[in-house]
Amino acid sequence: MFKSLRIVNSKSIRMNILIIEDEPWAAKDLQNIILKLEPSANILDVLSSVHASRKWLDGHPHPNLIFSDIQLSDGISFEIFENRRVPCPIIFTTAYDDYAIRAFKLNSIDYLLKPVDEKEMQAALTKYKSLIHGVAAGEELRSLLLNWGQPTRKYKERFLTIHRNALVPVGQHEVAFFHKEELIYLHTINGDKFISEHPTMDEIEGLLDPTHFFRVNRQYIIHVQSVDRVKTTHKGLTVQLKPSFNTEIDISREKATAFKNWLG
Repeated sequence: MFKSLRIVNSKSIRMNILIIEDEPWAAKDLQNIILKLEPSANILDVLSSVHASRKWLDGHPHPNLIFSDIQLSDGISFEIFENRRVPCPIIFTTAYDDYAIRAFKLNSIDYLLKPVDEKEMQAALTKYKSLIHGVAAGEELRSLLLNWGQPTRKYKERFLTIHRNALVPVGQHEVAFFHKEELIYLHTINGDKFISEHPTMDEIEGLLDPTHFFRVNRQYIIHVQSVDRVKTTHKGLTVQLKPSFNTEIDISREKATAFKNWLG
């Protein structure tokens, strides 16, 4: 994955960091955690798309480290790095663990699930420093892959929502889908609609069990129990939710394969 680099003094390790993240809230949160743990780090730029990232990398010196979300506004971030020489480590941050193996085929040294935990971030930055010191990270990566999919995290079982100035708890088994309009709404299988207390879809996505929930696009996260049928279109797929919701949702070609695998 990486050739050993020359050993340097830890104080001289440079951290010129590029962040690729299409959710402003998530990007800001990532910057805050990085700078809290590494105050001397330099955030070079924050990019939100595959196109902008390719253009930036073609026109600037390479950073020392890249933090990249996987699902961006115009595609999958792997498209940035495949068929392109990016001679610096990458740490992927995402709400999905479906991409782990593909990520490690690139220059990835770690893979953090959202919402990013400060201790996990510290471990990832320590791994980066070890790599710069010429310490092989192969054993750590193999261990990570061997343990991938093990029940290491607990997903949220209830969501606190707002309805007519009252707080209403909703169990995750009652959720049909989340929908982002001006606010984010939680729709239940019984047809109720509540305002979510969580401010972003990225945050909600990170709290949900991906075996039951899938983020089909930027506006919708759906529960498998709400799916009625899936149609193929020239753009990709269209999910038709059960008749009580009277809703159809388009899925891009980039997410079509992952969605079909998730559906079974």
